[in-house]
Amino acid sequence: MRRTLRQRAERKKLMVHEAEVRDELGRLRARMPDVTGVLAATVDGLVVAEDAPAIEPDGFAALTAAALGVALRLTEAAGQRTFREQLIRTGTGYLAVYAAGEQFVLTVLAGPRVNVGRLHLEARRCGASLAQLLDGAADRTEDARPS
Repeated sequence: MRRTLRQRAERKKLMVHEAEVRDELGRLRARMPDVTGVLAATVDGLVVAEDAPAIEPDGFAALTAAALGVALRLTEAAGQRTFREQLIRTGTGYLAVYAAGEQFVLTVLAGPRVNVGRLHLEARRCGASLAQLLDGAADRTEDARPS
C-alpha cells in the first residue's frame, strides 16, 4: 500500500514534465520516420509519457521494467559496470531500451528498415535529454519527502 502511494506521488510530480517529455519523444519520431513508437517510463514500470499507438502503455512499461531487470542482472553477471541499452531484433522490426539517467528508461519501437546506427545515435540523444529533465524532477521529489 505504501509503495503504491509513493508511486502515485512520484508519478504526480513527474506529470509536471509530461508535455516536455512528449515533445522530446515527438522530436525523436520526427527525426526517425521508421520509429513506430516511443515510451518513457520509470525503471519500476510507471509510464511518464508515450507516443506508441500500437501498444498498451501501462503493460508495456511493466514489461520494459522486467526486461531492464534481466538486462541489469546480465550486466552484473558479466562483470560489466552499468546498463546502457538493449536491442532486440524481431521478425517485423526492432525494440530498443535505453537508459535515460538513473531512474528512467526510453523504449523505442522501429520498423525493419530502420538504420540501427542512426537509431542508436538519436535515441541516445533523446535519452540524455530525458535524463536531464526527469532525473532533476525525481531528485526534487526525493528532497521533498519527509525524513
